Amino acid sequence: MLLFLVAYLGGVLTILSPCILPVLPFVFARGDQPFLKNGLPLLLGMALTFAGVASLAAVGGGWAVQANQYGRMAAIVLMALFGVTLLFPQLAQRLMRPLVSWGERLSASAGGDAAGGQRSSFVTSVLLGVATGLLWAPCAGPILGLVLTGAALGGASAQTSLLLLAYAAGAASSLAAALLVGGRLFKAMKKSLGAGEWIRRGIGAALLCGVAAIALGLDTGVLAQLSVAGTSSVEQALIDKVRPKKAAENSAEAPAVVATSPDSAVMMAGADAMMAPGNAMMAANNAMMSADKAAEALPVEGQGPSLDGAVQWLNSPPLTMEALRGKVVLIDFWTYSCINCLRALPYVQAWAEKYRDKGLVVIGVHAPEFAFEKDIGNVRKAVKDLKVGYPVAVDNNYAIWRAFKNEYWPAHYFIDAQGRIRHHHFGEGAYDQSEQVIRQLLAEAGQAPAAGDLVKVEAQGAQAAADSANVKSPETYIGYGRAENFASAGGLVQRKPHAYAVPGQLQANQWALGGDWTVGEQSAVLGKAQGRIAYRFHARDLHLVLGSAYDGRPVRIKVTIDGKPPGEDHGMDVDAQGLGTIDGQRLYQLVRQRGEVADRRFEIEFLDPGAEAFAFTFG
Repeated sequence: MLLFLVAYLGGVLTILSPCILPVLPFVFARGDQPFLKNGLPLLLGMALTFAGVASLAAVGGGWAVQANQYGRMAAIVLMALFGVTLLFPQLAQRLMRPLVSWGERLSASAGGDAAGGQRSSFVTSVLLGVATGLLWAPCAGPILGLVLTGAALGGASAQTSLLLLAYAAGAASSLAAALLVGGRLFKAMKKSLGAGEWIRRGIGAALLCGVAAIALGLDTGVLAQLSVAGTSSVEQALIDKVRPKKAAENSAEAPAVVATSPDSAVMMAGADAMMAPGNAMMAANNAMMSADKAAEALPVEGQGPSLDGAVQWLNSPPLTMEALRGKVVLIDFWTYSCINCLRALPYVQAWAEKYRDKGLVVIGVHAPEFAFEKDIGNVRKAVKDLKVGYPVAVDNNYAIWRAFKNEYWPAHYFIDAQGRIRHHHFGEGAYDQSEQVIRQLLAEAGQAPAAGDLVKVEAQGAQAAADSANVKSPETYIGYGRAENFASAGGLVQRKPHAYAVPGQLQANQWALGGDWTVGEQSAVLGKAQGRIAYRFHARDLHLVLGSAYDGRPVRIKVTIDGKPPGEDHGMDVDAQGLGTIDGQRLYQLVRQRGEVADRRFEIEFLDPGAEAFAFTFG
């Protein structure tokens, strides 16, 4: 019930968002009409339509988004026609003459002009509300992101639609309040100024401006990137009331919308790595406790969930929790293009090797972030390249993810010999504490490891620990679903080929495209050779998740830093001249600065067409 309230309040806050601006003229166009007969039906149609379309889009993939595009075009035509009739009343009379005649006959057969007029007004308002609902593209703040996360991960359900309806009802409520106040002001202006016709034409002009803004994509482009009232912080505070805020640690990733089809792929909400409340304090205490006292600090967090639902197992036949009784189990949720997962992986591998003979079983649950990570061939190659020797459950449908109620990459769950979860850790770091937990659980199972030092890891390349003190650039997604700080003129154009230009100057953490790109929900695909991506960043390492959209055909790349070849600052996937090749869908390390870390301008040029770019990460 509390989640429904939060969704409703998130919708109420929508009126403070710039994304509501294009639909305001449609709502206020009927501000001089009785609210119950005109305003309320319009808002009802708008709320129901948005909830229905959003439900379909959340669980139905790209086809639902495409269907809504046709609906938006029809709604734009309808609203434009409505605006023209407000500007030119004589045209409205001519256009409406057949409808008026039909309405008169209908009302007469129904038993009265008054009733027929009321029904006609009600139906007209509902139809306008439906059109407005098709046009409305609200900014996806934290609350709407939370609702859509549950929709995508949980699949189609009544709760999904009801939550989206609660969000839409909240928006309709705030618009209703504004409409009531606006309607009274409208009537007062007409009465005091006698300027009803000019007001009518002004609203018609505003309506056509709204149509133009939506037709040009400003509602999902420029306006979506503005922050007039800073509602995100308020929404996040509401979410924290439902789910207490967790203590931040190192950077990790968490999903916002996981689509069920490769077409629509995955919209991800990047987040800081998090630990459950109290675990940070427990980490400090455990380092000073003896094994006996540490045992008291590991409560039972619940029974280990089922491992059923994996689409395939690598390095092992399918495993079950029942068959693993008597073993200590470490579950590692990861995905192979996640930089945080890659940096944690050497420790997980070292634990698996060191404690295998004592009864530790490590299971990697590979839950994909991007669509290409659902390809089992890609996962198998990554497992081989990364030298992962322990069992890996390919969790493409997020069955194990949901069973654990997991939210983060990487996430580690420590299960004792009785099948109970005794500890968990989200994100990178706390490796010594995690190993002490493993040793403690093995001791409880009667397999106490011999005294000795904890594992020491000397990782190389992208798996090396991040230079956290110098990371001032955030994970940045290139697909329009989560793109931020995009600097090319005109903004991102969704799902259509478009010629972009890289500006001469970029501010810190701004990025831009150059060349002929088609930007999808989670990635951008280059249509012609010589395309570029530029980013002004501040970090020791720069990584970019890349692939080839043309059947894996290699794509040559050239990297520069501040307009020059990277030299000794090149990453492991390019040489000193900045030259390299995209040879698969994975994370590429393109920059590793050896000297002082400062703001630098990174550019990558793609010498062949077909490059697909997903996300920047830094270390």
